[in-house]
Amino acid sequence: MDPSLDTLPKIGAPATRALNAAGYSALRQLAGVPRAELARLHGMGPKALNIIEAALEQHNLRLT
Repeated sequence: MDPSLDTLPKIGAPATRALNAAGYSALRQLAGVPRAELARLHGMGPKALNIIEAALEQHNLRLT
């Protein structure tokens, strides 16, 4: 297992708190999650979503 999939990328405190509150604590958990679902989280902005997508792409994973 790749350890970078076990943590969230550096996306800023508000976005990290939003993901943690929604039950996401690792990048691998975000694979296959709808982008629109993440975008609805309070504190999640377009920059954080782009960083997440780029991090997933490095592992051939993506949001839906």
